[in-house]
Amino acid sequence: MTSIDDSVTVRSGSAGDPLVLLLHGYGSNEQDLPSLVPHLPAGLAFASVRAPLTIAPGSYAWVPIKVPGRPDPTIVAESTDALLAWIDDQVTPDRDIVLLGFSQGGLMVSQLLRARPDRFTAGLVLSGFVLDTVAEGDDDLTARRLPVFFGHGDADPVIAPDATARASVWLAGHTDVTERTYAGLAHGISPEELQDVSTFLQTHVL
Repeated sequence: MTSIDDSVTVRSGSAGDPLVLLLHGYGSNEQDLPSLVPHLPAGLAFASVRAPLTIAPGSYAWVPIKVPGRPDPTIVAESTDALLAWIDDQVTPDRDIVLLGFSQGGLMVSQLLRARPDRFTAGLVLSGFVLDTVAEGDDDLTARRLPVFFGHGDADPVIAPDATARASVWLAGHTDVTERTYAGLAHGISPEELQDVSTFLQTHVL
């Protein structure tokens, strides 16, 4: 069974603050996205979780890459279930949770929202994509219209344009999406995008 090892979770912030769950991309680890925290608003807590699949020492993934942008739905479901189990074990049911994922972590943001739309306050998908299957919680998510930020560059060599376009259409149909495209941005996060992320969190979470 796929599981999340709590011993490798980076935490910061106060217990009463909304919790931003940071989900790194393919080949990275839980030490990556906390570097964003100083650029985000005060009044939030953060937890950064290591993906369960080992690629190499210090390198982890939520799903293997075989066909870019179209991972195996079975493995995606296993990683989603592992994250939900971690959340149920580590976060009190009354606490607000915001999901922020980069690249493959962005995929996991959408999967968590689809699996349990009643549990999350908002989502941020940075240079990510969406699994092109139907999920049980899709109708509930559509009804709730949770706020989601979708940011990506127009020069991304990793996430194919068709995967970005698919995510754009899907998020518009299932969430209250704020989408931003950044000219010249490759597979990364720019200062301009960080400012937009900060504004989104101030508007929809704090």
